Amino acid sequence: MFYFFLALLVASAQAKFYSDCGSRLATIQNVGVSGCSMDAKSCILKRNTNVTINIDFTPSKAVTSVETVVHGIIMNLPVPFPISQPDACKGNGLTCPLKAGEKQAYKTTLAVLKAYPKVSVDVKWELKTEAGEELVCILIPAQIK
Repeated sequence: MFYFFLALLVASAQAKFYSDCGSRLATIQNVGVSGCSMDAKSCILKRNTNVTINIDFTPSKAVTSVETVVHGIIMNLPVPFPISQPDACKGNGLTCPLKAGEKQAYKTTLAVLKAYPKVSVDVKWELKTEAGEELVCILIPAQIK
């Protein structure tokens, strides 16, 4: 019984509000979303506000350029989220080219528009290489309110 509780404690200590959805060329160290705690089941995104996203990762190979691609997955349908600067190397904390094995700190802001419907959505946040390869892919369960 002791080992069951110990395993439960370890599992809850490692709980994350996001999941890795295919980060093939990088190891993710940390993900932060303003207003979302690490143990939350989903993040609350308030309409007519801005949300800050932080992703700390280490690429496994050198990368020349990085593009940000964001989708909201609603009822298994990907809906593009418009972002003001898709070039992740301009104003988002990354300086390209990225070196293999060197920790990177990506940071950007997403506008949660008033026009967005009040729905549950999985936010798929991707950082892709110049060749379109998945550098980072995270899935964040969220509720737009």
